[in-house]
Amino acid sequence: VQLQASGGGLVQAGGSLRLSCEASGRTFGSYNMGWFRQAPGKERELVAFIGWSGGGTYYVDSVKGRFTISRDNAKNTVYLEMNSLKPEDTAVYYCAAARMTRMRLYDSKIHNEALYDDWGQGTLVTVSS
Repeated sequence: VQLQASGGGLVQAGGSLRLSCEASGRTFGSYNMGWFRQAPGKERELVAFIGWSGGGTYYVDSVKGRFTISRDNAKNTVYLEMNSLKPEDTAVYYCAAARMTRMRLYDSKIHNEALYDDWGQGTLVTVSS
């Protein structure tokens, strides 16, 4: 699938943003989806993950209770709702797709970038203090 991420921007601390990632192709519903981020000078990390059916999610500890990942398979889109944003959330955010056979929700493989088949172009989120 081809992925197009959007929704980034500049926001004050405490504000909210919603990122979207639209996929092309008819097989979106058979892909697990992840949102990664890379802050300046840091390695890219998995922020949130949602299984192909939408029935299970994962969040990195630093965003639990503030971020929500969801998907609409009818619209071929995955979302990342980000609330109570902090300056440390500043990063380029990437969506990524992994075929359903490559990993499951409670598998450490969800953190392995090499197992994701397709990546979006990244969208910059800047949170000012």
